[in-house]
Amino acid sequence: MEKIDYEGTVWAINHGLPQPLLDHCVKKLMDHGIKKEDINSQMPPPMLKLELVVVDVWPYHLEIGRVRTTRNDSYISGSVMIIELKADPEGNYID
Repeated sequence: MEKIDYEGTVWAINHGLPQPLLDHCVKKLMDHGIKKEDINSQMPPPMLKLELVVVDVWPYHLEIGRVRTTRNDSYISGSVMIIELKADPEGNYID
């Protein structure tokens, strides 16, 4: 399993998704080498530092990116990896 190279806080951007999904997101990020205490799922500060890792959490995958530039309180990131999230027919995450 590929490890994610990072320093400091990893920002998991929550788009108002349910807690079981966020818990599974943390598990998957830990599987890829990120320490639980380094994951922050609150809204990131307006100005993220360059090279910080950000994770967009979606119902079926995680998009991991690295901040490349900031502009007008927004950031632009380049994709590092996508982690697919698998669920059983009842919607329970299984991987």
